[in-house]
Amino acid sequence: MKHTTKLLQKLIAESEAIVIGAGAGLSAAAGFEYGGKTFLDNFSWMHERYGYTDMYSAGFHAFSTSEEKWAYWSRFVYLERYQGGAKRLYQSLFGLVRDRNYFVITTNVDHQFQLAGFDKERLFYPQGDYGLFQCSLPCHQKTYDNKKWILKMVHDIKDNRIPTRDIPHCPICGREMAMNLRCDGSFAEDEGWIRAHHRYVRFLEENRTKRVLFLELGVGFNTPGIIKYPFWQMTYRNLKAIYACVNNGEMYAPKEIADRSVCIDGDIGEVLKELDGNQA
Repeated sequence: MKHTTKLLQKLIAESEAIVIGAGAGLSAAAGFEYGGKTFLDNFSWMHERYGYTDMYSAGFHAFSTSEEKWAYWSRFVYLERYQGGAKRLYQSLFGLVRDRNYFVITTNVDHQFQLAGFDKERLFYPQGDYGLFQCSLPCHQKTYDNKKWILKMVHDIKDNRIPTRDIPHCPICGREMAMNLRCDGSFAEDEGWIRAHHRYVRFLEENRTKRVLFLELGVGFNTPGIIKYPFWQMTYRNLKAIYACVNNGEMYAPKEIADRSVCIDGDIGEVLKELDGNQA
């Protein structure tokens, strides 16, 4: 793997633009844990009462009351979004590209890129952000920072419920709020989302004929139409472009771009550690 990592380091150095596509595997490598001890320490009641073994699956539970639903979601968001700061892995990644012509598109909603120092003008979160609420309908395309709400709910949890007074409601129509996460057709694309999307499209257009490195980190086949397939297509269309994929057991490049692809089957943390060491 060291030989391939050195090749990737060379490609990073020689590229005129870098487009980072990050998926759940990157945050997993950074230390985020949705199951195991983390789940049982914080959500044992969801396991004992409903049989869940991880936070992701439990998030789809059809809660019978809003008080119980927000007891779950407020603690989930607190753990994933507000507890602690930037993970070292994200900081290492930033160190590799901070002085380069880069842009990031990520399906992760944990805000780690901004916490690590990435320029927010070079980030696009198409799937949302744990730190935002929206109207559950939605009656309008606007989102709201939720930190104050989340901290209040977590503080007030008792017997795995929050008080009814803590349930967040839309300031326009009065409906209950929802997380700004793309899980159905009710996802709100606010002005910030639209501007970020436009910046991403503009970056791709401005660099479409240059030596572009499409660097895919921890992206699986859950939602391949957001990052993976577009990266393959853009690499195919631009003969100067290179596609690089780093994933643990799930790395692949189609034959049409195989001669311009670098696929590393390994732990993302170890790969970035090697890249950081090679750069020093």
